[in-house]
Amino acid sequence: MSTQKKVTYQMIEEAAEALKGTAELTPVVSAARLHPNIFFKAENLQKTGSFKIRGAFNKIRTLTEEEGSHGVIACSAGNHAQGVALSAARRGIRSVVCMPANAPLLKVNATKAYGAEVVLVPGCYDDAAEEAEKLSREKGMVLVHPFDDPYVIAGQGTIGKEIVEQMPDVEQVIVSVGGGGLISGVALAIKTLKPSCRVIGVQTDGVASMYGSVGMGERITVMDNPTIADGIHVLTPGQLTFEMVNEYVDDIVTVTEEEISAAIVSLLEGPKIVAEGAGAATAAAFLSRRVDTTKKTVCIISGGNVDISTLTLIVAKGLHKLDRLTTLEMDLPDSTKSLAIVMEVIADSGALLIDMQRESDLHSRNINSCHIKFTVETTGREQLLKLKDALNIKD
Repeated sequence: MSTQKKVTYQMIEEAAEALKGTAELTPVVSAARLHPNIFFKAENLQKTGSFKIRGAFNKIRTLTEEEGSHGVIACSAGNHAQGVALSAARRGIRSVVCMPANAPLLKVNATKAYGAEVVLVPGCYDDAAEEAEKLSREKGMVLVHPFDDPYVIAGQGTIGKEIVEQMPDVEQVIVSVGGGGLISGVALAIKTLKPSCRVIGVQTDGVASMYGSVGMGERITVMDNPTIADGIHVLTPGQLTFEMVNEYVDDIVTVTEEEISAAIVSLLEGPKIVAEGAGAATAAAFLSRRVDTTKKTVCIISGGNVDISTLTLIVAKGLHKLDRLTTLEMDLPDSTKSLAIVMEVIADSGALLIDMQRESDLHSRNINSCHIKFTVETTGREQLLKLKDALNIKD
């Protein structure tokens, strides 16, 4: 068992009081266009663009003057970094944040803008965490852990308290999971206030450390894989959070990168929510039917800090997953008339031609043939299948 202080619901209540004037009371947004039972707790509208300000501020407010005089240090993929930087600035103390070298530039620049010194560390979050712990020992700075800390967990738990107060008839809450700080606090609050409400965690299937740990019955470290959900890119869950997840969380599911991308598109088009990968993972779990969709469900959109360039790539990937953007190929006689017929069929289908490339077939005995590759935007699978049928393109 962990030797850390046990997190209690009273600590969550105290955090809620302390956060007044610092953290926003974010709305719960309905999205009937996507599904009648889905709602979103919009933490992407929170100060610094994510829920992390809650836990970071709650931890830093508890430091003594002596501890504060040495400054604070943290490790983060970006959102916790901004929460620590802003919270430390409000107390007038120094902050240093170790971030993975490949952290989104938007998050790195925002962390610096809030007043923190940023140390970029080669590797993933776990490498940044190791560096932060080393610097903490060397410089005597207080380590503000992003998830495995009682006060951080209590701060994040205020979200669960708010959800029950804002939507008393909630039946299920879905929470994205990296190291486990958010889901630990939220689950404690939910199970205290409304024990019948299910709490479901979600991870990307490429970095499913908490999912794997719960399945094995002990904490494990998973192999590193790239993911668009950088906010939950954690290879080893926390010890305290692992214990709390086992006690309070009903289930953990995984989603694919493609499903997260599709969810980002759905959030943009439906409730007009800008979500980063980690934030959209909860919506992906519901929309991909990894959870019970008959229950009135709140998906926590944990953050919206995503680079525009990254968002553009994710949207394209999501459109492909939704059969809204598709690249097709076919062979046809090498003539202007043949190309014109293909373009006419595309236009008649209502699809939008995005790009077309023509290649002469150098390996064919028929010098009059060519190969074309074209990308079309459609309204979905039904329109796409009709277009493929009209062009006689087989799967």
